[in-house]
Amino acid sequence: MSRRTRIISSVLIVAGVLLLADVAVTLAWQEPVTAVIALIKRGHIDKRYLSYDSMPLTSGQEAALTKLAGVEERVAYLAHQEQREVPNGAAVGRLEIPKINVSYEVVQGTSTGDLELGPGHYADTALPGLGETVAIAGHRTTYLAPFRNLNLLHRGDHIVVQMPYATFDYTVTHQQVVTPNAWWITRNVGYEQLVLSACNPLYSASQRIAVFARLVATHPSRTALDKNWTHD
Repeated sequence: MSRRTRIISSVLIVAGVLLLADVAVTLAWQEPVTAVIALIKRGHIDKRYLSYDSMPLTSGQEAALTKLAGVEERVAYLAHQEQREVPNGAAVGRLEIPKINVSYEVVQGTSTGDLELGPGHYADTALPGLGETVAIAGHRTTYLAPFRNLNLLHRGDHIVVQMPYATFDYTVTHQQVVTPNAWWITRNVGYEQLVLSACNPLYSASQRIAVFARLVATHPSRTALDKNWTHD
């Protein structure tokens, strides 16, 4: 009986130490168990739509593209095609935020499963290049916590979104803490803006923090630049 008691006590002590370690890591960095899960899941993300080499345009799309004279028109056309074709959970682009060391593939969709893969694009908002609001959400403490330091972004900070048809540069204009049902942050405002959102404060879902950024430059890919169409 004494031996059994010692074994149970040892198991409980180890479990307690592990729990405390999990809490400490979560407070200092992020929740480690979901981070491991996210790393495994991210290895299975469908990345075909990140390049026209792996997901080439159809002959009909090529023909339509050659009829568009302006680069802006071709970028918008390719953005529309991307938005129609990319399924939820597949990578749609890449988000780079140098100030807070963020470099993540963005998946289409913001369901629980989608956000376990990384930042998720609200599918009912536009993709970059359409002159409207582009909204992306992400976790702050779980599943690699891509938006943990979103609160450190301020006016003038630089954000880049890489799409297969162009790379888009945004500059932060402001941040705001809102209620969880403040869907107005995803509304169109008459120009292209990027909105990044996450739960606020850390370890709570009582609010949302939203960072707003305005498009300042577009760098079209060769596919969008070449009126006669070519692979990147």
